[in-house]
Amino acid sequence: MRMSIVLLAVAAFFVTGTVLPLFSHDHWVIRLFDFPRVQLATGIGLTLAGFVVARPSSPVEIGAMAVLGLCLVYQVNHILPYTLLSPRQVKRAASPNEETDSFSLLIANVEIENRNPDPLLDLIEEEDPDLVLALETDAWWMEHLRPLQESYPHAVRHPRENAYGMCLYSKYPLVAPTVRFLVEDDVPSIHTRVELPSGTYVWIHGMHPRPPHPIREPDTTERDAELLLLAREIRDRDAPTIVAGDLNDVSWSYTTRLFQKISGLLDPRIGRGLYNTFHARYPLLRYPLDHAFHSEHFLLSQLKVLPYIGSDHFPVLIELDYHPDAENHHDEPEANGQDEAQAQHELEKLKEKRNSD
Repeated sequence: MRMSIVLLAVAAFFVTGTVLPLFSHDHWVIRLFDFPRVQLATGIGLTLAGFVVARPSSPVEIGAMAVLGLCLVYQVNHILPYTLLSPRQVKRAASPNEETDSFSLLIANVEIENRNPDPLLDLIEEEDPDLVLALETDAWWMEHLRPLQESYPHAVRHPRENAYGMCLYSKYPLVAPTVRFLVEDDVPSIHTRVELPSGTYVWIHGMHPRPPHPIREPDTTERDAELLLLAREIRDRDAPTIVAGDLNDVSWSYTTRLFQKISGLLDPRIGRGLYNTFHARYPLLRYPLDHAFHSEHFLLSQLKVLPYIGSDHFPVLIELDYHPDAENHHDEPEANGQDEAQAQHELEKLKEKRNSD
């Protein structure tokens, strides 16, 4: 009997964790359960196994198993696209392309409290990316990243002491780089074009929207609005585009999927793996928070999570090949009327929140 009560209590928790994200509400408690779908699926599977071992006999126990089974299917359905069992959304480059048509980007959230730049500098020297996007950079970090200027003469630097500073270092010229504040006046984003040696211009958008916080920011309204505003801005752009950074959201959340549909950008992780980047210090609590979405103009050469650099995030390296005909190989995500209405609803929530403040 005691085992049955424990299993039912655990089952109730997992059912609640599965059902809460179904509500389109921005409160952090609800959106929190968007993140641990792998952990929830694992817990649900273990709980079902516990019921089997305990040999359920009452209608309540059998009903709980049935509901847990549905929850497991629902959770796996969200995770499945980010496994090898699903088709790849981005095709791999068949062979190494002309050097002038390919480029690599390293994304690193350095963690502002981290005061050891050497692992990152050593990693950049080893990987030799063409661009480096560093996040959570304050004045101290800007000073200690100064050695990069020799290899990366083109840069946008915007240090901040609130963990939302960022900088973009590039081997190639940056065209009209700007730092913008799309939603909040203390949360910047970088927007620029990069001129590749071939003469191709690629848009780069570096993002790090604010995450929800139980006290300071109890909802995701600003984060969601920042992503959707950018998605609307770039959706009709017929130019190579990359959106990269720590989006403080997981790949499978409804907001990230909506961002993809509105923007039309592709996710190279679909069909390849989770590529978890946070939390670097807790192996059982890791999620894919650092992203690199791109337009259909590219094929993927490589995508990998890099070694630990002392931060709570692992860096990510992506290498893309620009192909003018790559769009013929991809199915671009498209938004329907319901998606457009949902995006508008999310943006209206920001207006309502500001009017009520």
